[in-house]
Amino acid sequence: MILSHRIFLLHILLLGVWSCQTEKADQSKKIDSILSKKDSVIIIEQPIISEVEQRMIEQGLVDIQSLDSTIMVDLKYSTTDNFVKTDVYGDLTLAYMQVKPAQMLVKANKVLQEKYPNYRLLVYDAARPLNVQHTLWNLLDSIPPQKREDFVANPTIASIHNFGSAVDLTVYDLINKKPLDMGTIFDFFGDLAYPRLENEMLKEGKLSEEQVANRIVLREAMTSVGFMQIETEWWHFNAISRVRAKSLYRIVE
Repeated sequence: MILSHRIFLLHILLLGVWSCQTEKADQSKKIDSILSKKDSVIIIEQPIISEVEQRMIEQGLVDIQSLDSTIMVDLKYSTTDNFVKTDVYGDLTLAYMQVKPAQMLVKANKVLQEKYPNYRLLVYDAARPLNVQHTLWNLLDSIPPQKREDFVANPTIASIHNFGSAVDLTVYDLINKKPLDMGTIFDFFGDLAYPRLENEMLKEGKLSEEQVANRIVLREAMTSVGFMQIETEWWHFNAISRVRAKSLYRIVE
């Protein structure tokens, strides 16, 4: 009987050890699971900011989509779909502007959406580093300097783009999933792109009433918040004059 009692106690002891080990194993699994979940939260891929973007941020410029994610961006100089057929922006794919011009653009996009809910502004170019201005200028070296200024601003004078205060853009139709027909492509250099010649081009049948009306949609949204158009490019708008830009901002390097 004593032997049976000892066997019974040994059995109880072994059960306790097994139970303890099982509990520890369960706890270990739970800890591993928690650590795994914790690790999955900690390991998050951070967006890579290019060197040129970092310089813009340090100069106080902002990514316009951080202010309004409904503004669309397709930087043409970050592709080969431009008048020099060359990607001159490299890693730069986001549109940056000085804060006040960027806020003006947000207002223009809201004005556009209030009148046309299915339309969005589509940005082709915004702040442009001065070294890119030199690149564009030099890529047109087959054209005499005086005539070359019809296509791109002389870097010695600097473009308002170089101060982060100008924007090139169009209107995008969400229903038809394409930009509105403006009569020419972006960066078309010729009479058809000139706002000041639109009535003449319309009379001659070189622009349609719809194309001119589409330009007016863009123009009204932009000028209603203070942007200024220029006479030779339907897509280009300045937030301020070059003189004002030079007094307020540093050139984007």
